[in-house]
Amino acid sequence: MSQEAASPASNPATLLFVDDEANTLSALKRLFRPLGYNILTAESGAEALALLEKEAVDLMICDMRMPAMNGAEMLEQARAKWPDVVRILLTGYSDLGSTIAAINRGEIYRYIAKPWDDNDIVLTVRDALERKYLLAEKQRLEALILRQNEELKALNASLEDKVRQRTEELHAALESVAHAHEQLKKDYFATIQVFANLMELRKGAMAGHSRRVAQLCCDIAHNMRLPETEVGNLEVAALLHNIGKIGLPDRLLDKPFAELSHEERTQFDKHPLHAAAILMALAPLADAAQLIHHHREHYDGNGNSSGLRASAIPLGARILLVASDYESLQEGLIEGDKLAPVQALNMITNSRGTRYDPAVVDVLSELSAHDGPHTHVETEFQLSSDQLREGMLLTRDIVTSNGMLLLLKGSTLNAEHIREIHEFEHTAGEQIAIYTHSI
Repeated sequence: MSQEAASPASNPATLLFVDDEANTLSALKRLFRPLGYNILTAESGAEALALLEKEAVDLMICDMRMPAMNGAEMLEQARAKWPDVVRILLTGYSDLGSTIAAINRGEIYRYIAKPWDDNDIVLTVRDALERKYLLAEKQRLEALILRQNEELKALNASLEDKVRQRTEELHAALESVAHAHEQLKKDYFATIQVFANLMELRKGAMAGHSRRVAQLCCDIAHNMRLPETEVGNLEVAALLHNIGKIGLPDRLLDKPFAELSHEERTQFDKHPLHAAAILMALAPLADAAQLIHHHREHYDGNGNSSGLRASAIPLGARILLVASDYESLQEGLIEGDKLAPVQALNMITNSRGTRYDPAVVDVLSELSAHDGPHTHVETEFQLSSDQLREGMLLTRDIVTSNGMLLLLKGSTLNAEHIREIHEFEHTAGEQIAIYTHSI
């Protein structure tokens, strides 16, 4: 695999390294200069911003901890004025809170933990530049098509908006995958939840679907007394089970499954295989990838290309199919009409032993008979941000109105958390619903 500088027309890419430590800058220059890149360095955020005013930079790598202006602040300013420059953050594991701020405010392409692996950082830079140039070429071709069809102005306006929307969705999805790959090393489960939120932003009808499916999977798995390791793998699989849909065209996602043609269903049913292929390369996600791969296979084996049936299908996959279909029926993603919970349960029960594992269906029925599968048994209180105190334990995720995850369920609030919540509410102009174990 070639590691040379990737750029159009053989022009070497320009990299900017920003760090207040001369040793770090020297190490980066020694690593990248032999690969054919143009190298610029700055020892502070202010110096880096001044360089960006004068030089055309393709990609910048910035350290988080710097005096006067930290990496998050510098990258936020760089994003505002030079959005086409790919932004990568160097950070230590102790900087998690600042890293999340950099991701939200600076829209970084990826963060790399210190000390870095030389091969990993070289491949990260190469892949980022390749993606940047491919996206630029894609946009150039789209602009050419629009110019050649000027007489269709009304159609062109709609097409241009559609292309821009799809390009932004692809950009967000690719950055989420890249971010998840690195974040798993330190903040594994938080990354999974953030990624699940971002996936569902593509289609409003799916908002919260993965989280609801994940909660129902955990309820069923705990009732069936699965080991906690298997419950954890199943929860991750549920959060990511729709990742393969990223590559599907809108026409397949805009219609309920029952209204798809045979060819469209065949294409749609490949999304678990695509999801498994995406995730299998990440060792911590290998078990979850297997559950996603098999989660649409029928219990009786009919139509299963794998040849698996009954207990040969992983139990987690059998649970995921029941939970996903139960939620999808209520959301109108299968039949078109949104079914009431009892109607969705009846639909599931009617396919007991054919499409669904009878044991899993029985557990779902039992959970539904006790006020539904998502009953909260712990005591919790909804508070405003002004009522928050250090030491409070969150009983639900803190999620903004547009689906951005701020803090995970189970987090213990500290002064910095409370300050950041107040700051977000003031900046965004919205009040966040916060649930804790005490008042």
